Amino acid sequence: MPRSTKDYALITLKGICMGAADVVPGVSGGTIAFISGIYEELITSIDNLSIANLKGIRKEGFAATWKKINGNFLLALFAGIFISILSLAKGIEWLLENEPIVLWSFFFGLVVASIFLIIKSISKWNALAIIFLIAGTLISYYITIVEPTSSPGSFYYLFLCGFIAIIAMILPGVSGAFILVLLGAYSTAIETVNTFLESVFELNSEKFMDAFLKFISLVLGAILGLKTFSKMLKWMFSNYKNLTLSVLTGFMIGSLNKIWPWKNTLSWFENSHGEKEPLLQESILPSAFDGDPKIVWAVGFMIFGFLTIYLLEKIATKARN
Repeated sequence: MPRSTKDYALITLKGICMGAADVVPGVSGGTIAFISGIYEELITSIDNLSIANLKGIRKEGFAATWKKINGNFLLALFAGIFISILSLAKGIEWLLENEPIVLWSFFFGLVVASIFLIIKSISKWNALAIIFLIAGTLISYYITIVEPTSSPGSFYYLFLCGFIAIIAMILPGVSGAFILVLLGAYSTAIETVNTFLESVFELNSEKFMDAFLKFISLVLGAILGLKTFSKMLKWMFSNYKNLTLSVLTGFMIGSLNKIWPWKNTLSWFENSHGEKEPLLQESILPSAFDGDPKIVWAVGFMIFGFLTIYLLEKIATKARN
């Protein structure tokens, strides 16, 4: 049945919700796609974006090929995602600079709730699942304490981050923003989006070129990752669902060190604006924090973050039933 303009407007709205989820570590755009009933169509449409189908433009024409790859659906959905990311990035950047403890506390609550959510999805625990859980935890924790070999602002590193983070688009329960946090590139990605927007409005060619190259590095990495991971993840979930969920749970447990609100900076790097930003940090107790630890606010936003995921899961359960 052909879709109406109203149907595509609704798909764009769902894309906006997915984009908002992907900006926030701990919430998955894939989860939103699942809740809103478009997950299977999204996976199928991504699989249809093959070179073989695109070559069909010569034989079958653009209109027929566009219909085969479900182009209207993808265009409406990704337009919504793009709009959402551009709209929210500025607010997130402001919070990172002015209220980091409150923001990271909220993220911490989101991820803790997501851990419980994924653990609940594991139908059978055995020795191998526990080994995968421990391995995932150790690998993830190690990533949070090792100093990056490339600065989070380098084009190569952003390409790699985009490649890995796009997993959130096709896997419910895992957040792309969470993976960027794990890789230490979250604030850089947010800054890149904001600088790109500012350069367009200011007509600043120098700022635009730097932001554009970083933005393209993320986007190209995401596009390549989207095609690379889509089939593989479907296969993993079809054949080794429990082990896959065990590893993902371990990744999230180990990452809690990265999003702990109270930090002590051990080393710095200089961004493209010549400003110093934290490169390697260690988690400390609130009592050892240099400044106001804002414990009451932090605990409150941890609970708020936890309840956000809890309510999303309730909605998802209702949708499945």
